Amino acid sequence: MKKHGIIMMVTIFVLSIVLSGCGGGSDSKTITFWTPLTGDDGAYMDQLVKEYNATNPEIQVKHVITADMYTKISTVLNSGKGVPDLAIIHADRVPGFVKQGMLEQIDSAIAGQPEIKEENYLPQAWTTGNIGGTQYTVPLDIHSNTMYYNKDLLKKYDVEYFLDDDVVTIDEMLSLQGKLDEGDYVVNDALLGWVILAQIQNLGGAIEENGQPAVNTPVMKQAFEEVKKIADAGLMTPFGEDGYLMFQSGNVFFSTDGTWSSTAHAAVEGLNFGVTNIYSATADKFTNRASSHLFAMLKNDKRSDEKEAGIGAFLEFIRQNSIEWAKAGQIVASKEVIESPDYSQYMQSFFTSNEKEIESLYIYTYEYYPYVAEAVDTYCADIVRGNVDLDETLQTMQKFVEDKISESSKTEAN
Repeated sequence: MKKHGIIMMVTIFVLSIVLSGCGGGSDSKTITFWTPLTGDDGAYMDQLVKEYNATNPEIQVKHVITADMYTKISTVLNSGKGVPDLAIIHADRVPGFVKQGMLEQIDSAIAGQPEIKEENYLPQAWTTGNIGGTQYTVPLDIHSNTMYYNKDLLKKYDVEYFLDDDVVTIDEMLSLQGKLDEGDYVVNDALLGWVILAQIQNLGGAIEENGQPAVNTPVMKQAFEEVKKIADAGLMTPFGEDGYLMFQSGNVFFSTDGTWSSTAHAAVEGLNFGVTNIYSATADKFTNRASSHLFAMLKNDKRSDEKEAGIGAFLEFIRQNSIEWAKAGQIVASKEVIESPDYSQYMQSFFTSNEKEIESLYIYTYEYYPYVAEAVDTYCADIVRGNVDLDETLQTMQKFVEDKISESSKTEAN
């Protein structure tokens, strides 16, 4: 019996260690850091954390990649157990999280770090974390919709001049109708919803009016109609086929995927490509719909002052040393990094090469933007391909967003 009792005590002790390791604040000498970085970018963040810990800080950082992070965040905040000390969240989550009281202001963590301030970061990356004059986040990056181009195809069809002003227009694309060899296409449908949302800005529109979602609007209809012209002309990669891979195979002029895809494209042997802005309905305006990875502290009364100071030290290290993050194809938010000579070797440096490019990186900050984006992503392909009636589908999309808002309001009330 005595032996069994000892075994049981040891088992309980081991389990307590394991559970505390999975949680978020029980170890006073470890900052538990959650991210949703399940792709290759997770490895780059692992390396950054490793490099920071090699400086022998008083409190080490433990990076935990969490696939369903937002679901788990809700779970741990509701229970009050296992809340991470630090997390990376997306820009569109900030307004809703603040409204629901899920975030701590970041000021307490960065009070001892005078260089962590607005002027040292890309402006929209910093301000997206400022709600009502309170700063809740510190930015890591901006990750943007972008348009890669096949240099060989542009030369073959003698349209390299499309890139002269860094704005490829829909009319320029349409000028190729009837001139392409069989199997060649002008553009694919990668991140098509992001492209539509960029056109909203190009056309001077918005996705909200007085705090209410504005989806079934003339400007949204026009945005779809403009992009639909490309598909109607037979210049967009076929519906249901992988246009991303078709670009990598050398049969597509333009691919509208993300800055983070540059590493994958670069790995394709023989693909001679460059990067420019997302195409536009007008030569006067171009927009690259973007988001941002932001460092944030979730509500946690058990987080010590020492840990908050440790978080600040980690964020200052990232501000100075996040050139590693550029390897993931991300637009680093720290001006110290993007203004360094080393950063120019990365393709996404195009988007910080001048003020006009920086301004083109548009981050939506509307509280219910995630629902608008979900509606656009759900229906955009069928609209652009002419599989559904545009007017009827815009009505459906408007109701889709309104229903989502209603459901979330009921959940918050409970």
